[in-house]
Amino acid sequence: MSDSNPAATPTVVEDGCGDGRWMSVHKRLVSDAQEKEPEVVFIGDSLIAHLSYIEMWDTHFAPMHAINFGIGSERIENVLWRVLNGEMDQMNPKAVVLLVGTNNHGNTAEQIAEGIESIVDAIRDRQAQTYIIVLTLLPRGEQHNPLRERNTCVNNILRRTLSTKYKAQLVNIDPGFVQLDGAISHHDMWDYLHLTKSGYFKAFEPVYDLLLQLLNESDKLSVASGGQEI
Repeated sequence: MSDSNPAATPTVVEDGCGDGRWMSVHKRLVSDAQEKEPEVVFIGDSLIAHLSYIEMWDTHFAPMHAINFGIGSERIENVLWRVLNGEMDQMNPKAVVLLVGTNNHGNTAEQIAEGIESIVDAIRDRQAQTYIIVLTLLPRGEQHNPLRERNTCVNNILRRTLSTKYKAQLVNIDPGFVQLDGAISHHDMWDYLHLTKSGYFKAFEPVYDLLLQLLNESDKLSVASGGQEI
Protein backbone atom coordinates (compact mmCIF):
# COMPACT_ATOMS: atom_id res chain seq x y z
CA MET A 1 0.00 0.00 0.00
CA SER A 2 1.16 3.51 -0.73
CA ASP A 3 0.11 6.58 1.23
CA SER A 4 1.02 8.71 -1.82
CA ASN A 5 -1.39 6.77 -4.02
CA PRO A 6 -5.05 7.26 -3.08
CA ALA A 7 -6.03 4.15 -5.06
CA ALA A 8 -3.76 2.04 -2.84
CA THR A 9 -4.89 3.63 0.42
CA PRO A 10 -7.81 1.74 2.05
CA THR A 11 -10.77 4.10 2.29
CA VAL A 12 -14.31 3.87 3.64
CA VAL A 13 -17.05 5.12 1.30
CA GLU A 14 -18.32 8.46 2.56
CA ASP A 15 -21.89 8.16 3.84
CA GLY A 16 -23.19 11.09 1.83
CA CYS A 17 -26.84 10.01 2.13
CA GLY A 18 -26.67 9.49 5.87
CA ASP A 19 -28.31 6.04 5.84
CA GLY A 20 -25.22 3.93 6.46
CA ARG A 21 -26.04 1.51 3.63
CA TRP A 22 -22.46 0.86 2.49
CA MET A 23 -21.28 -0.11 5.95
CA SER A 24 -24.40 -2.23 6.46
CA VAL A 25 -23.66 -4.14 3.26
CA HIS A 26 -20.04 -4.60 4.31
CA LYS A 27 -21.08 -6.08 7.66
CA ARG A 28 -23.49 -8.45 5.91
CA LEU A 29 -20.74 -9.60 3.57
CA VAL A 30 -18.41 -10.25 6.50
CA SER A 31 -21.14 -12.38 8.02
CA ASP A 32 -21.67 -14.20 4.71
CA ALA A 33 -17.94 -14.92 4.51
CA GLN A 34 -18.12 -16.65 7.88
CA GLU A 35 -21.36 -18.57 7.34
CA LYS A 36 -21.65 -19.62 3.68
CA GLU A 37 -18.27 -21.31 3.11
CA PRO A 38 -18.00 -20.27 -0.57
CA GLU A 39 -15.65 -21.97 -2.99
CA VAL A 40 -15.57 -18.93 -5.29
CA VAL A 41 -15.76 -15.27 -4.27
CA PHE A 42 -16.51 -12.48 -6.75
CA ILE A 43 -15.54 -9.04 -5.42
CA GLY A 44 -15.54 -5.60 -7.00
CA ASP A 45 -17.80 -2.79 -8.18
CA SER A 46 -21.21 -2.72 -9.91
CA LEU A 47 -20.01 -4.85 -12.82
CA ILE A 48 -19.59 -7.65 -10.30
CA ALA A 49 -22.66 -6.75 -8.23
CA HIS A 50 -25.03 -6.78 -11.23
CA LEU A 51 -23.79 -10.20 -12.32
CA SER A 52 -25.76 -11.79 -9.49
CA TYR A 53 -29.04 -10.47 -10.94
CA ILE A 54 -28.83 -12.14 -14.34
CA GLU A 55 -29.51 -15.69 -15.44
CA MET A 56 -25.82 -16.45 -15.95
CA TRP A 57 -25.20 -16.24 -12.20
CA ASP A 58 -27.87 -18.84 -11.48
CA THR A 59 -26.89 -21.20 -14.28
CA HIS A 60 -23.09 -20.86 -14.26
CA PHE A 61 -21.69 -19.52 -11.01
CA ALA A 62 -24.14 -20.32 -8.21
CA PRO A 63 -23.67 -24.08 -8.76
CA MET A 64 -19.96 -23.52 -8.04
CA HIS A 65 -20.89 -22.36 -4.53
CA ALA A 66 -19.98 -18.83 -5.54
CA ILE A 67 -20.76 -15.72 -3.53
CA ASN A 68 -21.00 -12.14 -4.82
CA PHE A 69 -19.25 -9.35 -2.89
CA GLY A 70 -19.83 -6.62 -5.48
CA ILE A 71 -20.96 -3.14 -4.44
CA GLY A 72 -22.01 -0.49 -6.95
CA SER A 73 -19.93 2.63 -7.66
CA GLU A 74 -16.94 1.42 -5.69
CA ARG A 75 -13.39 2.49 -6.29
CA ILE A 76 -10.28 0.39 -5.74
CA GLU A 77 -9.53 1.90 -2.34
CA ASN A 78 -13.01 0.96 -1.09
CA VAL A 79 -12.62 -2.70 -2.10
CA LEU A 80 -9.16 -2.68 -0.51
CA TRP A 81 -10.66 -1.46 2.77
CA ARG A 82 -13.27 -4.20 2.66
CA VAL A 83 -10.64 -6.89 2.10
CA LEU A 84 -8.59 -5.55 5.00
CA ASN A 85 -11.61 -5.47 7.28
CA GLY A 86 -12.98 -8.97 7.33
CA GLU A 87 -14.47 -9.86 3.94
CA MET A 88 -11.67 -12.31 3.15
CA ASP A 89 -11.34 -13.75 6.64
CA GLN A 90 -12.73 -16.95 8.16
CA MET A 91 -13.31 -18.75 4.87
CA ASN A 92 -11.26 -20.84 2.48
CA PRO A 93 -12.32 -20.19 -1.14
CA LYS A 94 -10.58 -21.97 -3.96
CA ALA A 95 -10.74 -18.88 -6.18
CA VAL A 96 -11.34 -15.14 -5.88
CA VAL A 97 -12.45 -13.12 -8.91
CA LEU A 98 -11.66 -9.38 -8.79
CA LEU A 99 -12.95 -6.59 -11.04
CA VAL A 100 -12.58 -2.96 -9.98
CA GLY A 101 -10.92 0.22 -11.21
CA THR A 102 -13.08 1.79 -13.91
CA ASN A 103 -14.58 4.19 -11.33
CA ASN A 104 -11.19 5.53 -10.23
CA HIS A 105 -11.58 8.88 -11.92
CA GLY A 106 -8.74 11.27 -11.17
CA ASN A 107 -6.17 8.49 -10.83
CA THR A 108 -3.50 7.63 -13.38
CA ALA A 109 -3.24 4.21 -14.99
CA GLU A 110 -0.16 3.54 -12.88
CA GLN A 111 -2.01 4.41 -9.66
CA ILE A 112 -4.96 2.22 -10.63
CA ALA A 113 -2.73 -0.74 -11.44
CA GLU A 114 -0.86 -0.33 -8.16
CA GLY A 115 -4.15 -0.18 -6.28
CA ILE A 116 -5.37 -3.39 -7.90
CA GLU A 117 -2.07 -5.05 -7.02
CA SER A 118 -2.56 -3.91 -3.42
CA ILE A 119 -5.89 -5.73 -3.34
CA VAL A 120 -4.28 -8.86 -4.77
CA ASP A 121 -1.57 -8.70 -2.09
CA ALA A 122 -4.15 -8.15 0.66
CA ILE A 123 -6.16 -11.17 -0.52
CA ARG A 124 -2.99 -13.26 -0.67
CA ASP A 125 -2.08 -12.28 2.91
CA ARG A 126 -5.42 -13.71 4.04
CA GLN A 127 -5.78 -16.57 1.56
CA ALA A 128 -2.42 -18.22 1.06
CA GLN A 129 -3.53 -20.85 -1.46
CA THR A 130 -6.54 -19.37 -3.25
CA TYR A 131 -6.28 -18.68 -6.96
CA ILE A 132 -6.74 -14.96 -7.65
CA ILE A 133 -8.35 -14.08 -10.99
CA VAL A 134 -8.12 -10.40 -11.92
CA LEU A 135 -10.38 -9.30 -14.75
CA THR A 136 -9.33 -6.70 -17.29
CA LEU A 137 -10.97 -3.30 -17.22
CA LEU A 138 -13.49 -3.02 -20.02
CA PRO A 139 -13.66 -0.25 -22.61
CA ARG A 140 -16.35 2.33 -21.87
CA GLY A 141 -18.20 5.15 -23.61
CA GLU A 142 -20.06 4.85 -26.90
CA GLN A 143 -17.20 6.48 -28.80
CA HIS A 144 -13.45 6.64 -28.27
CA ASN A 145 -12.50 8.63 -25.17
CA PRO A 146 -9.58 9.06 -22.73
CA LEU A 147 -11.03 6.55 -20.23
CA ARG A 148 -10.74 3.79 -22.79
CA GLU A 149 -7.06 4.63 -23.24
CA ARG A 150 -6.55 4.71 -19.47
CA ASN A 151 -8.20 1.33 -18.97
CA THR A 152 -6.14 -0.20 -21.78
CA CYS A 153 -2.98 1.14 -20.15
CA VAL A 154 -4.02 -0.35 -16.79
CA ASN A 155 -4.52 -3.74 -18.43
CA ASN A 156 -1.11 -3.59 -20.09
CA ILE A 157 0.58 -2.81 -16.77
CA LEU A 158 -1.25 -5.65 -15.00
CA ARG A 159 -0.21 -8.14 -17.68
CA ARG A 160 3.38 -7.50 -16.67
CA THR A 161 3.04 -7.20 -12.92
CA LEU A 162 0.56 -10.00 -12.16
CA SER A 163 2.65 -12.53 -14.07
CA THR A 164 5.15 -12.46 -11.19
CA LYS A 165 2.58 -13.06 -8.44
CA TYR A 166 1.84 -16.51 -7.02
CA LYS A 167 -1.37 -18.12 -8.31
CA ALA A 168 -2.64 -14.86 -9.80
CA GLN A 169 -3.83 -14.41 -13.37
CA LEU A 170 -5.20 -11.59 -15.50
CA VAL A 171 -8.15 -12.71 -17.63
CA ASN A 172 -9.25 -10.68 -20.64
CA ILE A 173 -13.04 -10.29 -20.57
CA ASP A 174 -13.31 -8.05 -23.64
CA PRO A 175 -14.44 -10.23 -26.56
CA GLY A 176 -14.33 -7.22 -28.87
CA PHE A 177 -16.94 -4.82 -27.53
CA VAL A 178 -15.44 -1.99 -29.60
CA GLN A 179 -16.72 -2.38 -33.15
CA LEU A 180 -14.86 -1.61 -36.36
CA ASP A 181 -16.24 1.94 -36.38
CA GLY A 182 -14.92 2.51 -32.85
CA ALA A 183 -18.34 2.41 -31.21
CA ILE A 184 -19.67 0.21 -28.41
CA SER A 185 -23.15 -1.19 -28.99
CA HIS A 186 -25.95 -0.63 -26.50
CA HIS A 187 -26.77 -4.29 -27.06
CA ASP A 188 -23.57 -5.13 -25.14
CA MET A 189 -23.46 -2.21 -22.70
CA TRP A 190 -26.85 -0.59 -22.24
CA ASP A 191 -25.39 2.68 -20.94
CA TYR A 192 -21.96 2.16 -22.55
CA LEU A 193 -20.52 1.09 -19.19
CA HIS A 194 -22.72 -1.58 -17.60
CA LEU A 195 -23.19 -4.89 -19.36
CA THR A 196 -26.45 -6.20 -20.77
CA LYS A 197 -27.48 -9.82 -20.31
CA SER A 198 -25.82 -10.77 -23.61
CA GLY A 199 -22.81 -8.63 -22.71
CA TYR A 200 -22.34 -10.55 -19.47
CA PHE A 201 -22.43 -13.88 -21.30
CA LYS A 202 -19.78 -12.65 -23.74
CA ALA A 203 -17.53 -11.17 -21.05
CA PHE A 204 -17.78 -13.83 -18.37
CA GLU A 205 -17.70 -17.02 -20.44
CA PRO A 206 -13.88 -17.21 -20.20
CA VAL A 207 -14.14 -16.64 -16.44
CA TYR A 208 -16.55 -19.55 -16.19
CA ASP A 209 -14.28 -21.80 -18.25
CA LEU A 210 -11.24 -20.98 -16.12
CA LEU A 211 -13.13 -21.53 -12.87
CA LEU A 212 -14.36 -24.92 -14.09
CA GLN A 213 -10.77 -25.89 -14.83
CA LEU A 214 -9.45 -24.67 -11.49
CA LEU A 215 -12.20 -26.28 -9.43
CA ASN A 216 -11.79 -29.56 -11.30
CA GLU A 217 -8.03 -29.54 -10.67
CA SER A 218 -8.61 -28.71 -7.00
CA ASP A 219 -11.06 -31.60 -6.64
CA LYS A 220 -8.57 -34.00 -8.22
CA LEU A 221 -5.86 -32.88 -5.81
CA SER A 222 -8.22 -33.31 -2.89
CA VAL A 223 -9.06 -36.87 -3.97
CA ALA A 224 -5.39 -37.68 -4.47
CA SER A 225 -4.63 -36.48 -0.94
CA GLY A 226 -7.44 -38.53 0.57
CA GLY A 227 -9.76 -35.56 0.89
CA GLN A 228 -7.37 -33.69 3.18
CA GLU A 229 -6.31 -30.10 2.68
CA ILE A 230 -3.03 -29.84 0.80
